[in-house]
Amino acid sequence: MDLLQLIGVNSGGISFTQKKGQNLAIAGETGSGKSTLLKIIGGLAEPSAGVVLFEGQRVLGPTERLVPGQPGIAYLSQHFELWHNYRVEEILSYANDMTPEESAELYAICHIDHLLGRRTDALSGGERQRIALARLLVRPPRLLLLDEPFSNLDMIHKDTLKRVIRNIGEQLGITCILVSHDPLDLMAWADEVLVLRDGGVEQQGPPERIYRQPINEYVAGLFGKYNLIGKTFVRPEDIDKHSLQRVFDAADSIDTLIVGSGSGVWRPPSDLRQALRAVSIVLDAMQTGPAIRTYNIMMGERRRVAAALIAVP
Repeated sequence: MDLLQLIGVNSGGISFTQKKGQNLAIAGETGSGKSTLLKIIGGLAEPSAGVVLFEGQRVLGPTERLVPGQPGIAYLSQHFELWHNYRVEEILSYANDMTPEESAELYAICHIDHLLGRRTDALSGGERQRIALARLLVRPPRLLLLDEPFSNLDMIHKDTLKRVIRNIGEQLGITCILVSHDPLDLMAWADEVLVLRDGGVEQQGPPERIYRQPINEYVAGLFGKYNLIGKTFVRPEDIDKHSLQRVFDAADSIDTLIVGSGSGVWRPPSDLRQALRAVSIVLDAMQTGPAIRTYNIMMGERRRVAAALIAVP
């Protein structure tokens, strides 16, 4: 049986399943409905349509429970709060169902065992977030929802939190759903990626497929730079001399390569091949005439130029 199942949720008709132990990431532009979907899954918001099933039982919304929230599901908001002027160990002792040994293991996994004697007003943002996460886990949930956990973190605390989240799944056996405004934070962790747009599912699949085979420019653009070659999306790191040859249709069919920004003019075949070796990223292309194709080209790291390839009639 699936751990989680969504059927026709909201106006976008969102439907998907999640198995126990499967890392599910939700990506999408700002306003695409990521955080709202997470709250609906956790029973903290009402869906406008459809149903959410957790372990085969319907998740009740906040109008159906005295205290909103689905038992067995924990939700870490991006706007978490800790009690002020308390020691960390005092906060974590509240409603702690774990044995001392289990608690010590949890604190080590969350990388907060060295912070137990500190007061909450003497903690950094990253430390406070890991403590808020551990507070949710002292009564272990079966599904953990993480809403933008990497926002406002420096690189050191972000890397620490990534290790913590991975260890929560691997060592504690807790299934996770993670939302991030930076989809690249999701790729190495996720087993499945759900891409949202305007409240609906734009694409779903393994991270490698989403990255290498996006269904449109919206999905491609979420995960970094890309080149649209015909109807094929090619990532910059995948461009080699063979794919460049396909981009430019073969040197013998080109009469002139005109590159803007004072870069000069080359004529094929040898000069054109020399020009192609200088190209690091072909950003985009469009047809500007019957025999002219204009390219936006990145030369080196920062220098962007325009180029036109004029084919021999």
